[in-house]
Amino acid sequence: MSKPEEGAVDRAFNRSMLVKLFVVAGLMFGFGFALIPMYRAICQITGINNLVQRDVSEREVKNSQVDYSRTVSVEFDANARGPLGFKPEHNSLDVHPGELMTIVYDVTNGQGRPVVAQAIPSYAPKQATEFFKKIECFCFTQQTLAANESRKMPVVFVIDPKLPKDVKTITLSYTFFELNTPATPAPAQRSTAAQGTAKPDA
Repeated sequence: MSKPEEGAVDRAFNRSMLVKLFVVAGLMFGFGFALIPMYRAICQITGINNLVQRDVSEREVKNSQVDYSRTVSVEFDANARGPLGFKPEHNSLDVHPGELMTIVYDVTNGQGRPVVAQAIPSYAPKQATEFFKKIECFCFTQQTLAANESRKMPVVFVIDPKLPKDVKTITLSYTFFELNTPATPAPAQRSTAAQGTAKPDA
């Protein structure tokens, strides 16, 4: 094969590879854009991990009895996708079932532009999901962070006293995604005083 022919083959190969890369990038962009709506649709169908509704009211919690006979260790995990710093202020809390508790997550937008993001919760073990009740959570709504803004975001929760006694530890994990939507000025956040006693971080 002559050099001109080899050059033509190389150019054709490069064009083909470039087209494939654009297609893959487009699919990844589309998946990221559709992830939250897909999750919301699944939540509406199954009724689990609902993002927009509290699991129980504070009045209901205050009317329930605290089980001081046992303690559940609640561990907190944070994962971020995109230009976000995201972590809990404490790695774990010792909780009595029926006791109203608060954990605060710190988030930082390291970009020089506003960011709109959504947190998705998950639980381990899975059997604990229905017994972990959130009264207030930043995951209920999309969060708009101004350029280089840092924010404290509380989660107020209670462990249902009906939690099976063989469950000694629950892990609450959040994944924080940047959304592909235009950002608007970040609203002021209402702070919630932390309740309960935190275990020292390791």
